[in-house]
Amino acid sequence: MRRHIRLAAVLSLLLLGACNTLERLENVGKPPPLRPIENPVERHGYQPVSIPMPPPEEPRSAGANSLWREGARGFFRDQRARRVGDLLTVSVTVDDRATLSNESARSRSNTEDLGIPSFLGLETKLDKILPSAVNPGSLIGASSDMANQGRGNVRRQESIAFNLAATIVQVLPNGNMVIDGRQEIRVNFEVREIGIAGIVRPEDITPGNTISHEKIAELRVAYGGRGQITDVQQPRYGAQILDIILPY
Repeated sequence: MRRHIRLAAVLSLLLLGACNTLERLENVGKPPPLRPIENPVERHGYQPVSIPMPPPEEPRSAGANSLWREGARGFFRDQRARRVGDLLTVSVTVDDRATLSNESARSRSNTEDLGIPSFLGLETKLDKILPSAVNPGSLIGASSDMANQGRGNVRRQESIAFNLAATIVQVLPNGNMVIDGRQEIRVNFEVREIGIAGIVRPEDITPGNTISHEKIAELRVAYGGRGQITDVQQPRYGAQILDIILPY
């Protein structure tokens, strides 16, 4: 049974590698294709956001001649995004630096001695039980010595700056909005992919219909690419598998 499972796993890996190889062979001499524009809600793997919500407020009624309208935020409508399908510009400026240094040292030394110089006169009989004569005053002696020393140093620096238009894909019951945006830029045979998603408050959107990344909750930013250069920089599948399963 285990042999069949292993054989099936190996065949699956071979088929996966073959499909990727055939796809790469079909695109030899061609630039990597751009993905078509699609509805983010219908994208494979998309899941609506579900978070705790406050109880809904009771709607306020107004007279027929009143200027107040239910659901209106003001007398004059602005151009800020507020409905599903509206667009807004997200400004991402990340400049993070982190330095962490740890050092620890620990040592311990123990010595234990145990003897029975006198035990009901039976200590003189030990030479008959043990293969050779023993000293009752030093029957057991043990010692241990331990020393540990560790040092760690982490330095990280990240810098990302770009603006990206995102689409409102969901309006939550409390008025907050879920946004999703992607961008693809092809230069020669390399495609740069940028993605962003998160939850924004309408109050944080500026009159210019922009919002900064630090005001976005559950922020997800993806910045990567695909193409010939990216493909060369990635280890082969065999090297990646061996790197995972080898214990040394």
